[in-house]
Amino acid sequence: MEKTEQNQEKNYNQQTQSQEWSEKTNDILSKVRQKTPLIQCITNYVSMDLAANTLLAVGASPAMLHALEEIPDFTPQIDALYINVGTLSSTVLQAMKVAAELAVDLGKPWIFDPVAAGCSGFRLRACLDLLLLKPTVVRGNGSEIIALSRASLGDTKGADSVHESMDAIEAAKSLAQATGAIVAVTGAVDIVTDGKQVIGANNGVQMMQKITATGCSVTALIAAFVAVDPTHPIEAAAAALSVFGIAGELGMKDAKGPASLRVNLIDSLHGLDQVSILQHAKITPLS
Repeated sequence: MEKTEQNQEKNYNQQTQSQEWSEKTNDILSKVRQKTPLIQCITNYVSMDLAANTLLAVGASPAMLHALEEIPDFTPQIDALYINVGTLSSTVLQAMKVAAELAVDLGKPWIFDPVAAGCSGFRLRACLDLLLLKPTVVRGNGSEIIALSRASLGDTKGADSVHESMDAIEAAKSLAQATGAIVAVTGAVDIVTDGKQVIGANNGVQMMQKITATGCSVTALIAAFVAVDPTHPIEAAAAALSVFGIAGELGMKDAKGPASLRVNLIDSLHGLDQVSILQHAKITPLS
């Protein structure tokens, strides 16, 4: 009987925590819609369209601005900076570093997406240099986070992951402890960690992996969520991952394949309401 009572108490606590996380998620999305944060995106050419439309769909304001000459005038006006190294070059890297340094100096959050971090020496060194500039959140797939944590080459397949998110929990915790950033790892179950606690977000559908730039776009969404709740970046990151996943689940209902899901994803983000979030959000502490 005592064991049964313990299990009942455990289930009750889990349900309570899940409800609290769902309410937090709805609150942060509401803040994004109310405040319309300006997000500067120095991102790759493949993801610009979907990332911009993702931000617009939730009520944020995207600015796909990456010219070095414009950064001193523009970056001070933003609410958050999003940097993505997908189509990296020396010129763009210079702009990324200047923008990140300025954002840190001004106390503005910046979010980093280390696409294919371990696929070349140039890319890995660039990512490690950017990590030194203190990003607020780092979001990658399992292989990218492991490569950064080990600071070594190999084990990546372009922008795709050969590791599941759960394989990268220890690497994510180590990277968070080493950099001071919140680290998010996307996969079948998305995880978010500050180096100690680990939060799981279990929303989304497998078909989203067949749409290019969904990972890049969810990182842009994290930037918007952190922009309106900068003192709680772990909560903001988990909420963004869940919202994006819920939109995918809702969009998949009428989708015939990746192309229609892409359209439905944006529509679902735009129409997402409190009822949908409270019904569908699956965020739970894992440790």
